[in-house]
Amino acid sequence: MNNLVPATSPDEKAAVSAVLNSLPHDNSALAALWKIYGAEPVRLVRTQEGRKLSLARYHRAEEFMSSLARDAPGDWPDFLYSTGIVVQLALSSHLLDVGFPDGWCARHISLNVDRSLAYANVTAFGYDCAETARLIQVLAPYWKWNRRHLMGGKHPDDGGFAPDKVRTLVGGLVDHVCHVTGHARSRRRAMPS
Repeated sequence: MNNLVPATSPDEKAAVSAVLNSLPHDNSALAALWKIYGAEPVRLVRTQEGRKLSLARYHRAEEFMSSLARDAPGDWPDFLYSTGIVVQLALSSHLLDVGFPDGWCARHISLNVDRSLAYANVTAFGYDCAETARLIQVLAPYWKWNRRHLMGGKHPDDGGFAPDKVRTLVGGLVDHVCHVTGHARSRRRAMPS
């Protein structure tokens, strides 16, 4: 599956769906992730319900992008926590679109955005950006950036990222989700400036 490219036409989407429906037997990368993360294998089946939920998650990711704007309230940990929310919503949009059940994602991925990206990339997502992968490692699991969980006021390592770089990386990831899923952008989408 590593040679699949994002599907945009109905014929391409049907071809990707046929490959995904052949899982788990034909995708050793996916089977390896199940072992690494101790997750129960699941057969990926694309459904209308999954597609609708995928679209809703994509639009929620767009809505949460406003929390990354320069004038949004909050401090650096709030910003990174919100970044984790946007990333997780966007990546779950892809996962739901290719047939992962929502309940399975909640149990086996939770707030671990690194797992979301790993599962996405072995299911035809095809996003290979080293800086985005590094950011996702800094975020995971993103609950650690919620101020209530900061130990003694100390922040986890932020990897040296600056807000503008994070905005650029997250905007690119959300745009890629739009391209791969074929979801229409929300009219009110506000890219952080």
